[in-house]
Amino acid sequence: MSAAANSNGPTLLCIIGPPAVGKMTVGYEISRLTGMKVFHNHVAIEPVLRFFEFGTEPYARLVGEFRRRVLEEVAASDLPGLVFTFVQAFDVPADAAELESYVAPFRTRGGRVLFLELSASQEVRLRRNEGELRLAEKPSKRDLDWSRQNLLELDARFQLNSHSEFEGRPDYLRIDNTELSAAEVAKLTIDHFDLG
Repeated sequence: MSAAANSNGPTLLCIIGPPAVGKMTVGYEISRLTGMKVFHNHVAIEPVLRFFEFGTEPYARLVGEFRRRVLEEVAASDLPGLVFTFVQAFDVPADAAELESYVAPFRTRGGRVLFLELSASQEVRLRRNEGELRLAEKPSKRDLDWSRQNLLELDARFQLNSHSEFEGRPDYLRIDNTELSAAEVAKLTIDHFDLG
């Protein structure tokens, strides 16, 4: 069955890419055009940060469990699908395993699992890092000095975009959205995966 074919369960579209590349903004545009709900990564992160610092064991457990439970419930529901955003370090095998644990309920129920990878220049991402929607949805990013430094440090430490290892897969689309609007990326994605 091709990635565009109908399936028995809901569709999960995972939008991956480095911080401030536009995952959430594109996700909301896809939602507007398709009716799919958006579960961006900070929906789980922000509540937990009220209690535990980023990177601590309780933080990781709670964020991971919250994500898994929401994804399990959506996979078992009558919803048409979900857009899920995730920052994946491609040079950290645990990140791939974590993402696979999130998509597993959709695979188990015969749903479609699709991947949209976004890439953009660091200069553009630094500008987007201060965007109004980003700051509204992600309170932890409102300390702009810290957020900028965090973006630069993550870029320096990790491989946050793939190379060519996923080329040709029917369930995978990579778009450089440096010069593209969220609406343009959403349209390309919807057409590519037949999400209309």
